[in-house]
Amino acid sequence: MPEGHTLHRLAGELDRAFAGHAVRVGSPQGRFADAAVLLDGQVLESAEAWGKHLFVGFPGERFVHVHLGLYGKLDVHDGVADVPDPVGQVRLRIVRADGTSYADLRGATACELLTTAQRDAIVARSGPDPIRPDADPARGWERVRRSKVAIGALLMDQSVLAGVGNVYRAEVLFRHRIDPFRPGSTLRRSQWQAMWDDLVLLMAEGVRTGRIDTVRPEHTPEAMGRPPRQDDHGGEVYVYRRHTQPCLVCGTAVRTEVMQGRNLFWCPRCQRRHRPRPPQ
Repeated sequence: MPEGHTLHRLAGELDRAFAGHAVRVGSPQGRFADAAVLLDGQVLESAEAWGKHLFVGFPGERFVHVHLGLYGKLDVHDGVADVPDPVGQVRLRIVRADGTSYADLRGATACELLTTAQRDAIVARSGPDPIRPDADPARGWERVRRSKVAIGALLMDQSVLAGVGNVYRAEVLFRHRIDPFRPGSTLRRSQWQAMWDDLVLLMAEGVRTGRIDTVRPEHTPEAMGRPPRQDDHGGEVYVYRRHTQPCLVCGTAVRTEVMQGRNLFWCPRCQRRHRPRPPQ
């Protein structure tokens, strides 16, 4: 499933291609046809992301809400000479009126037309998004400090922290040497703030580059004299999808275990199990 940086990157691509311009809106597949009729010929005002949700704004306080889910894909093509016929199951097609840009959405979990109130309800259910400048990390901390759920699970809860997925979860916990099985309520506020600050930087870089890179300069392939990571997810990482491989810091084999239906990755030496203090 795409992580939050991907949605913010897509919002930027949509803005550059369509914002302020009249667009043709259609649904070749037919599942968005009724809503497409209402938007066809309107000016696309702006696009923005909150966590893994994408909102495309149109006049009259109407928003196309997109959640890509596991299999969704949104392709934005800007500066084209012509717009080809749609291929495959295109649920939503947006074409700039002058024919210079188009975007196709396929396979998304959600593609629906919402009012401002409905959009705001989704945002209200979401935790703070580290990429957004208006985010308040204290909202996430309030959920974490009261929970006995493992921090590895809390970081994937979109009502606690919006936009963080399996890769950023594993990597930020490793970078701060935190046991992923440690209950949220045992963390210190300073630990939460340090992870938040790190995610702000890492995810912003993900928006800029379109990939997830989490290793520090001293652990890059060039610095360590090792081959670059070969993985279809791209990016240089410490533990994500590196199970049984040696930790880049200590050499211990990276471990994996399923946590709430998703594969968790961690180094058992760098992220030693948290032992609660005995009562005094």
